Amino acid sequence: MSIDKDLLDRLMEGRSPGDLFGKTGILAELTKALAERALSTEMDVHLDEERGEEPPEGQNQPPNRRNGRSQKTVTTDSGKVVLNIPRDRNGTFDPMLIAKYQRRFPEFDRKIVSMYARGMTTREIQGHIEEIYGVEASPSLISAITDAVMEEVTAWQNRPLEPCYPIVFMDAIRVNIRSDGAVSNKAVFVALAVLPDGTRDVLGLWFQANEGAKFWAKVLSDLRNRGVQDILIAVVDGLKGFPQAIEAAFPQTRVQTCIVHLLRHSMNFAIQRPQSRRGRPQGDLHGGGCRCCRTGSG
Repeated sequence: MSIDKDLLDRLMEGRSPGDLFGKTGILAELTKALAERALSTEMDVHLDEERGEEPPEGQNQPPNRRNGRSQKTVTTDSGKVVLNIPRDRNGTFDPMLIAKYQRRFPEFDRKIVSMYARGMTTREIQGHIEEIYGVEASPSLISAITDAVMEEVTAWQNRPLEPCYPIVFMDAIRVNIRSDGAVSNKAVFVALAVLPDGTRDVLGLWFQANEGAKFWAKVLSDLRNRGVQDILIAVVDGLKGFPQAIEAAFPQTRVQTCIVHLLRHSMNFAIQRPQSRRGRPQGDLHGGGCRCCRTGSG
């Protein structure tokens, strides 16, 4: 949906381009106006729903109605905004846009999590938010937000899985991870399933200093504990001991070596000069490798 140009002209009338951002800029005013309009609409829907419900037997309460407004300061992407929150007489209105005890819009929390995921420290995030948005975010607030996300990550990592998957790609990638103020290079073990309808589902991520068949055995055991009973085809690289680890956990699973890994390893048996000629068209043919190899380290 496009915004009418005449409306934009009226909004900018008497203002300079520099008035667009900042605590008293147009964006802050628009955020306030749109949020309050949405809250008012939510209140209308809430009152209509309550009026449509039959009162409890033996009670003859008057219909619920509006009961003024209360102010709440919330943190948004444009800075802090004071909103007038509508109230109802029965006190049953709990808006979806900004909950009763919520002081930040969800998008603000997502930005903090995004910066944290990029390896920024708590102090760096605090300085960035204050510089860009003019909002002071305490280290305890940032830690509380990231800790809440970690709880969701833990719940996702331990979620129940389907009893059977047609295809599961298993490989490890090397990434730099910041932990306790230091950056180290670790292996991230990835299990990517292909579902019967063709969609993909990441079954889990596991972290270890190095890739090895012994740790893959722990990963496979974790998959079994979360409900996986069978995997039809497991696509892996040529890691020594990996097929045996799969067979121990899922005896009926067919192990398929990633085709691009096979092509790479076959080059080890070619003499040096023809190797470049043979290797080039194969790389072009497969467009840089399958998903397993583009994400793998083997």
